Amino acid sequence: MSKHLLKAFATLLLLATANLLSLAQGTVKGVVVDAINQEPLIGATIMVEGTTTGVSSLLDGSFSLSIPDGKYTVIISFIGFSDKKIDVEGKGVTDLGRIELQSETVDLEEIMIVSSIVRDRQTPVAVSTIKAEVIVEKLGTQEFPEVLKSTPSVYSTAAGGGYGDGRINLRGFDSNNIGMLINGVPVNDMESGKVYWSNWAGLSDVTQSMQVQRGLGASRLALSSVGGTINIVTRSTDAKKGGSVSYGVGNDGYQKVSLTLSTGLLDNGWAITASGSKTVGDGYIMGGNFDAWSYFFNISKRINDNHTLSLTAFGAPQWHNQRYTRQLIQTYRTNKDGIRYNPDMGYKNGEVYTTSYNYYHKPQISLNHSWSIAPSTTLSTSAYISLSKGGGRRVYGDQSSWLWYDRYTGLPSENTKLTPDGYLDLDAVMQANKESIESQAIIANAVNSHDWYGMLSTLIHDIDNLKLTGGLDLRYYKGYHMYVIDDLLGGEYFLNTSDINRPENTLLHEGDIVNYHNLGEVGWAGLFAQAEYVTSLYSAFLSASISETAYRRTDYFNYLDSDPLQQTDWKGFMAYSVKGGANYNISDAHNVFVNTGYFTRAPYMRYVYLNNENELNDGVKHERVFSVEFGYGYRSRILSANLSLYRTNWLDKALTRSVADVTANITGLNALHQGIEADLIFKPTEELDVRAMISIGDWVWTDDVVADLFDDEQQLIATAEVYAGGLHVGDAAQTTAAVGFDYEVLPRFKIGMDINHYDRLYSFFEVENRGDIKQKGIDAWELPSYQLLDLSVRYDFKIGSQKASIFGKVNNILDTEVIRDATDGSSHDYKTALVYFGAGRTWSMSLRLKF
Repeated sequence: MSKHLLKAFATLLLLATANLLSLAQGTVKGVVVDAINQEPLIGATIMVEGTTTGVSSLLDGSFSLSIPDGKYTVIISFIGFSDKKIDVEGKGVTDLGRIELQSETVDLEEIMIVSSIVRDRQTPVAVSTIKAEVIVEKLGTQEFPEVLKSTPSVYSTAAGGGYGDGRINLRGFDSNNIGMLINGVPVNDMESGKVYWSNWAGLSDVTQSMQVQRGLGASRLALSSVGGTINIVTRSTDAKKGGSVSYGVGNDGYQKVSLTLSTGLLDNGWAITASGSKTVGDGYIMGGNFDAWSYFFNISKRINDNHTLSLTAFGAPQWHNQRYTRQLIQTYRTNKDGIRYNPDMGYKNGEVYTTSYNYYHKPQISLNHSWSIAPSTTLSTSAYISLSKGGGRRVYGDQSSWLWYDRYTGLPSENTKLTPDGYLDLDAVMQANKESIESQAIIANAVNSHDWYGMLSTLIHDIDNLKLTGGLDLRYYKGYHMYVIDDLLGGEYFLNTSDINRPENTLLHEGDIVNYHNLGEVGWAGLFAQAEYVTSLYSAFLSASISETAYRRTDYFNYLDSDPLQQTDWKGFMAYSVKGGANYNISDAHNVFVNTGYFTRAPYMRYVYLNNENELNDGVKHERVFSVEFGYGYRSRILSANLSLYRTNWLDKALTRSVADVTANITGLNALHQGIEADLIFKPTEELDVRAMISIGDWVWTDDVVADLFDDEQQLIATAEVYAGGLHVGDAAQTTAAVGFDYEVLPRFKIGMDINHYDRLYSFFEVENRGDIKQKGIDAWELPSYQLLDLSVRYDFKIGSQKASIFGKVNNILDTEVIRDATDGSSHDYKTALVYFGAGRTWSMSLRLKF
């Protein structure tokens, strides 16, 4: 037989063998979904037991796995869910259909009901969801809000750079106008509406998922969601017995250790999970030392098929040095510490000491009861309590200028005492106080503690495709505000006449109260109702809420104890909201939605009582908000994309102006926030995920305001002008974009990269102070645009039979020098602006072992 004939025969034999082998293989396919909300689980692992053969699910949860002829067991797994094993046979095509994975967390469904979680292609709200594993991989040493920086219309920074001092803006609105929920419970400060992230600095350790609901949001509560709602769901009790331990290190002395233990769901229906962590470091900024703990505890009991009780407690006690004072750009340029320079840092007795310092502990304890009244009726009730303690350092006294910089120029005063190196010289202050015996400058703690009690109850009743929801939201808040002397700085006593109830020449010492002492009480009662109609093709909802907010103020310094005016009467404000929306699933790939809403908001306490006294502001008005949004979504096996357009009118923003010792209201100032947002996830292969987003906003103050100001006797005292019309809203980038990818370069070894772009970022300015007609139409200084590049790695492996993971993160890998926060200066340019520079390159690594 010729050589050519032998080659041809061999080729035919190989082809035939390959064909027989292919015929001897089967295909297993299916769609992996979350059993609770039926949403696809992207990246779930489907493995043949005992082999390395496996695939990952795509964006719609689908997968297709080829297996040889024979009988096998397929294991479907996803982080945070219990594994599922299915016996299959490698013959032909086996379609497993929808494979539902159960959460490893007990009673997660009840928590999600109370939390108003957005459901894809059903709830007509623009939303981004960040899972726990993404937080672990992407956060590193950043502040908790910064994990959201690749979300459309989000601008987040570490502010001054202290631990827990991060801030976030959403669609151009700050935290006062963003509803913040943890397990469905609102946590915005009841007096001011603010969110203090340092109170929740350890919350990332126990977060199950975090949803950023832009615009009106899905919550049925009467929230101040002008910009949106950040909805955090913490872990509950783990259904599986086990735990994990991790240890991490990072730049500037960063160290973190954490431990989690769980009994799993026992046969008697009980389950307990406990978690704790400790984090320490020197901080990126000079003098930015911190010491932080976090804890989480949950005990759950399934009483029977109809009743479940769950007790949850979590908190994050911490202290950290801060950088409060912003500085001129030129000051950073010439200072030896560069962008790490902290003007609030000094030395006391040879040790680092900062005049800006925060300590706080805000535990939250909640008892949740879920009652399945009937197959179609469920009542979920959460009673909660939060008793917080803490405050921050303040320099106080007749010579407080010894230890501060001018807030408008960023420059030291002529009296500021500095060391030859340019740091605050506390030793010199202590010597001056010692020589005068009476302290002229002291350190006081501005205490801002509170007691908060609340109950949130939600009743849901299903009638075929119609879901009716109603509920009650009750809150009572008592805030304690005072200055407490912390350090006399070398003097023997301090004199202060701010307390009218104290003899004038009382010698004050550490622990005594100075400057002010008052109590703010807030009562809240709200009712909410919603009707939601859901089919496979379309869904629609209509919801309404009504709430009564009442304030009462007690002032222990400005009024005699015998004066009935020491405590005000309750002052109430009724507010309401109405919103609705609809979603239409055009096909399996396309959907469109629309939502709109109108709500009024009770004024915050600082506008109800003026000048830090019990002076009632009778002319204060409700703020009003009208919003409308349109959205489009596309879903396929490899591509998920969203597009939304929004328009939000913020009407009658509360403003006051003080003239001739009289403070009066300025009304009629409006802002318009509108824009377009787009984001996508592209998964061309099982190993590669690509993400991208862009958001372009147009956020402006729309009106000039000229208002006559009257005193208490309705006498005209002045005319107030605010020339704001056409000015861009400051303090948040109006154009943001991001692109990133995660690629599994080797089995169980993943590398990720994220690039973020920021543009059209205007300095912060107080709009009520724009009263000079010569500056009419002049925008605040626009910061230079900038880009940041981050890198992350993850490697999963086993130590014996235990699962382990190594995480690595480098933020700002190119060490780019950027200005991320600025306050506008007198000339509206870079020369007079006061700024914070963002952190340079930072890094962290951690090892986690699961058992």
